[in-house]
Amino acid sequence: MDIEITEGGNNVFTDLGLPDADELLIKAKLAHQIAVTIRNRGLSQSEAARLVGVPQPKLSNMLRGQFRGISEDKMMRCLAALGHDVTIRVSRGDESPGTVDVMCV
Repeated sequence: MDIEITEGGNNVFTDLGLPDADELLIKAKLAHQIAVTIRNRGLSQSEAARLVGVPQPKLSNMLRGQFRGISEDKMMRCLAALGHDVTIRVSRGDESPGTVDVMCV
């Protein structure tokens, strides 16, 4: 049996043909960091939801990748409420399109 394998790119959402692929990737990275922080701090979703100021079902949806309707700004504020410093850096570029990325350190 021959199975065709296609190597994906750097953005699974682009590979899936989703229209807001870049935004979805950023939100996925932010949601991942929120999930890691909640786990590392030993918080329940209810405790974390109270800390970040969102209803627990909304937090649960976000952590399961259902983040349409949740802004990147809100997700960054969730990280800040969980104790992270969130920095937005704009660097000088040339005239070609730049990039937007999330880097967790």
